[in-house]
This record gives sequence, structure tokens and C-alpha cells, in this order.
Amino acid sequence: QVQLVESGGGLVQAGGSLRLSCAASGSIFSIDYMGWYRQAPGKPRELVASITSGGYTNYVDSVKGRFTISRDNAKNTVYLQMNSLKPEDTHVYLCTARVRDTYTTIPITYWGQGTQVTVSS
Repeated sequence: QVQLVESGGGLVQAGGSLRLSCAASGSIFSIDYMGWYRQAPGKPRELVASITSGGYTNYVDSVKGRFTISRDNAKNTVYLQMNSLKPEDTHVYLCTARVRDTYTTIPITYWGQGTQVTVSS
């Protein structure tokens, strides 16, 4: 019904930049918020950044000043600009969205498949 497709991950040297994108598609009535999580093996998912439909943003402390989340509501797409990347930023990054579909309008949280970000030293 609703799909999230991420792109933009890859391999970059420390100090470099990447821009992640996540596009939501399907029978979408509205999207309350979109965000990015990261997950390492054996650890729970951690919120990296989120943005509401009104543009309110939130970041984990370790990325403040380096990462910027933005959203294009018309395209149902969220972006994560990642600058000054460090090896510790190496993770699978997962896109998430709380979506109300056209038929029920009930909010449901969806997840993308994840995109790998690897930062080498």
C-alpha cells in the first residue's frame, strides 16, 4: 500500500558528504512525520533525525551541526544531508514515515529497507 524507497548511501572517506533521499509512494492521504534511524548489530534502532509535516526537526546529539534533515511535502520525500562524516557514522540508515492512507486515514508507521553508509578513515 505504501512503500518507502531510500537512495544515496555509499562509501565515502572521513570528512566527506552524502545526501540520503527517501521517497514515499502509494495511497497516501497525509504524512505526519518522516525520519531517519540507524542501527548497528546487536543494538536497538536509534533516531538520527526527524521532521514533522510542519517542519519541526529533531536530531540526535552526535550529528547536530553536521547533518540536516529536510522534506519536500509535495513529493513525499525526506532528505538527510550528511556532512563532515566520521567512521562512527557507519551504519545502515533506515527511513521511516507515519502515514495516513487514503482509505482508512489511520496512522501507520512504515519503514524502508535501509541504505548502507560506510565512512572510511
